[in-house]
Amino acid sequence: MHEAISQNDLKSWLAQTPQNFKMKTNKTRTTTLRLSTFAVKIIFALLFLQSPALCLAKSLYDTAIHPAAAMPEKYIPQLKGLKVALVINQTSKVGSISLLDIMLNNGVSVKKIFVPEHGFRGNADAGAHIDNTLDSATGLPVISLYGSHKKPQAEDLGGIDIVVYDLQDVGVRFYTYISTLQYVMEACAQNDVKLLILDRPNPNGFYIDGPVLDTSTRSFVGMQPIPVVYGMTAGEYAKMLQGEGWVAGVHHLDLKVIPCTGYDHSKKYELPIPPSPNLRTMAAVYAYPSLCLFEGTVVSVGRGTSMPFQQYGSPDLNKTIFPHTFTPQSGPGAKSPPYDGKVCYGEIVGTDAPEVLRKINNSICLTWLLKSYSNSPASDKFFTPFFMKLSGTSVLEKQIETGTKETEIRASWLAGLQAFKKIRRRYLLYNDFE
Repeated sequence: MHEAISQNDLKSWLAQTPQNFKMKTNKTRTTTLRLSTFAVKIIFALLFLQSPALCLAKSLYDTAIHPAAAMPEKYIPQLKGLKVALVINQTSKVGSISLLDIMLNNGVSVKKIFVPEHGFRGNADAGAHIDNTLDSATGLPVISLYGSHKKPQAEDLGGIDIVVYDLQDVGVRFYTYISTLQYVMEACAQNDVKLLILDRPNPNGFYIDGPVLDTSTRSFVGMQPIPVVYGMTAGEYAKMLQGEGWVAGVHHLDLKVIPCTGYDHSKKYELPIPPSPNLRTMAAVYAYPSLCLFEGTVVSVGRGTSMPFQQYGSPDLNKTIFPHTFTPQSGPGAKSPPYDGKVCYGEIVGTDAPEVLRKINNSICLTWLLKSYSNSPASDKFFTPFFMKLSGTSVLEKQIETGTKETEIRASWLAGLQAFKKIRRRYLLYNDFE
C-alpha cells in the first residue's frame, strides 16, 4: 500500500529547495537543478506508484543516496577563479547532465579533461588503447590516462590549479579507476596542484572479502595491499593512501573530499549509468568480484554476449555438467572476445541482482571457480599468468591446484582481512556495515 501524497505536501516539500544551480544540457537549452532531497524523493515516489518493478527496486536500493556531484553549492564556490582539470567519464553526471556542463554553466574555468580506462564515453573495450582527442562540444583537450600514459605528466598539469575527480567506481581492487586515482594523486602532489574528490557511493561497499594483495604482485589491476572487495568509496580510499603513506610524496597533497549524502556502508546503491561496457546491470556489478578471477583462466565471463559477468563458460567444459550455452560475438565493448563465434558451455550465475546477492552472500563466491577447475579437461592449462595479478597473490592458484577446500582457502585470508579492517576503519567517512 502506497501512502497518498497530497498536492499541498508536494508544494511544501518543494518550497524547501536550496539555492539553484544552472545546468547546461546542450548548446541552446539550460535547465535548473533544484537541489532538494525532498523533491527527489517525491519524483521517485511518483515513479514507484506507476511501476511494480520499481517498487521491487525500492526495497533493495536506497533512493535517498546522492553523490557529491549533485550538490554544486558545495564545490562550485571552491573552484571560482581557479583553472580546473577534470577526471571524468560517462558516469560523471547528475541525472542526464554532465559534470562538465555543470561546471561550464556556472562559470568554472575548465581547461582540460582526463579520462580513465574505457574512455570519455565509457564504450572502449577493457585494455583498449585510448587516443587523446578534443571534446567535440567544447573543444577542450581530452587526455587519456590509460595505456602508456597512465599518469598525468608535468606538461599535462601546466597552468592547472586544481584537479576534480568524479568517477563512479565499483569497489573492486582490479577495477582500474582506483589505480588511476593513485596516479592522479602522485601527479598533483609532484606538481603542487590541489585535488578535490567528489565522492560517489560504492555499490559493493557492504562487505569486505578476498585475499589481501601481496605487494610483490603489484600491477595496474592491483597496486596496494587491500582485499579484492575493500569496502571504501574513492574518497575514503584516497584518504587511506595519503594517511598510511602508501604512495610516496603525497603526504603534503592538498586533498579534499566532498562526501555523498544519505549513504553508508550498509546500504545498497543502484548505479544510474553502467561504469564500463561489460558491467551493464547491477547483477553484473555484484557478480564481478567473483567472476573477474576467470579472466586469469581459460574460461570466458560472457564478453561479447548480452550477459557479460552474469555467466561463465568455455567450449571445453563438459556440457552434461554445464548445460547452459552462449556464443560470444564481436561487437561494441567486446571487439575480440574470447571464443568469438564458438559455443561455450557453462552456467548463469544470476539473471537479476537479488539472485546474485543471495548467491554471493556478502562474499566472493569461489564455488564457480572451483567447479570449473575441477571439471576442466586440461587443468594444467586452466590458469594464465594474469590470474596472479588479479588475485594479488601466488597462493590462491596453488591452493586450487592442490585441492584445498574452500573453507581452508577462506581461513587463509582472515589474518590479512582483519589487519586491513583496522586500517580501513580510520578513514571511513560513512557509518560502517558492522
